[in-house]
Amino acid sequence: MNKLLSLALMAGGVVLVILGINVTNSSDSDIYKFFTEASSGKAIWMVVGGVAAAIVGFCGALHRARHG
Repeated sequence: MNKLLSLALMAGGVVLVILGINVTNSSDSDIYKFFTEASSGKAIWMVVGGVAAAIVGFCGALHRARHG
């Protein structure tokens, strides 16, 4: 995997996680939770997708570092 692509995936993953957490803590999410007793699906997928992208990017960068 290209080093630049790996770094972009890690950075994008971190951004998605931060945005997902911010959406979870927003007042709109509180209103949604009050009526549905569940977290916003969008926020959950942002966090899950962000973690997945960060892991793939990290593994790609680690693989690239080991195998030069």
